[in-house]
Amino acid sequence: MSFRSIEQLLRRNSKTKISRNIVDGVHDQKEEQLVQSLRELLLASNQLPDKFDDNYVLLRFLRMRGFNILKAKEMFLNMLKWREDCSVDAIANDFKFEEYDAVKRCYPHGFHGVDRFGRPLYIERVGLVDLSKLMQVTSIDRYVKYHISEQEKTISLRYPVCSLVAKRHIASTTAIFDVKGLGLNNFSKSAREMFAEIQKIDSNYYPETLNQLYIINAGTGFRALWKVLKAFMEARTLAKVQVLGTNYLNTVLEAVDQSNLPDFLGGTCTCPTGGCLLQDKGPWTDPEMVRASKEAFGKGQKSFNELTATVACESFRGCQEPSTKQVDSTSRKKRTLGMLLKDDQVGIDTGENILRKLVDEQISEKIRELEHCAAQSNETLQTLVCKQQELTGHIEQLRKILQDVMGADMKGDTQDTKLKVN
Repeated sequence: MSFRSIEQLLRRNSKTKISRNIVDGVHDQKEEQLVQSLRELLLASNQLPDKFDDNYVLLRFLRMRGFNILKAKEMFLNMLKWREDCSVDAIANDFKFEEYDAVKRCYPHGFHGVDRFGRPLYIERVGLVDLSKLMQVTSIDRYVKYHISEQEKTISLRYPVCSLVAKRHIASTTAIFDVKGLGLNNFSKSAREMFAEIQKIDSNYYPETLNQLYIINAGTGFRALWKVLKAFMEARTLAKVQVLGTNYLNTVLEAVDQSNLPDFLGGTCTCPTGGCLLQDKGPWTDPEMVRASKEAFGKGQKSFNELTATVACESFRGCQEPSTKQVDSTSRKKRTLGMLLKDDQVGIDTGENILRKLVDEQISEKIRELEHCAAQSNETLQTLVCKQQELTGHIEQLRKILQDVMGADMKGDTQDTKLKVN
């Protein structure tokens, strides 16, 4: 059974709110069509691994590239190459960050509960970072690997568990950065390198996973630094950032309940045993929720598409997960080499047709944009011509008035001369 049929079946018959809300999310027909076009383009060239064959994943890349399918495809393929080059799966499964506690002491940061929508809440006290000590206990390379492992954990565990708890699709994080005391003077070269590398990774390989970033306690020193930092950030990311001063609390509380906000930020939470940012507080630490998540998502690694299949199988008797074997759907026989080669040729032809269609559509769209621009320019030109005619009329009137005044003055001077002669 295909994902499409499972999804349709699930929407019609599911008895649980969780499955319907996770599948439905926020849909836009045009977005769905673009996601499907991107999927077909990647499948036609055999460049879509099962792990990433997910509506929400593909939509993230499309949004980051302004729904330009070719640019989204390029970004997606760059992500796959980066994962292979950097052995990201190995980092996610095997990397051990033994200096975790020491890093936390000189760089206070961590997840702490959820926002009002149910998204993970991430907090950094950037102004308290002791960079010299940080570089003594770890290195930029190891910290970047740690950051990648945390991103993988967020996608494979935190988001699925939060989705189960919130009963809706969760795929982004709300963040708070406390920059009190941070400025150009204490933002060293090492800090700039680490920030640039992490920002590049997040923007290029984990796009659209930031819901909102609140930068609080921003003084004049940080605001000067912010002008430099913005150069490293994508425009879409910058649109999600709010830079706030010391009167930030009311704004932050619109997004985060006071019980999930640490007391040092104006909330009511006072976590024991080391403080709020050492706990990795959230529903993903609840063994029962982790177990439920693994059952639904498949050891925390399955995509949201696979969740719908799992829930559907639980809801409907006789539903089985699709087999990965290459079997002919009509005869149920294993496909021969000739059949597979023929399929490959069809895939190539289909990919070329899809690509040609996409290029034609984008050219047509550009032509429409240029035609609209030409029409607007023509309208503007006509307006300028009318204004020019009006100005010419005003100038002629002024000249006539000036001539009349000068004529009157000359006549007056002549009369005065005659009187003096007499």
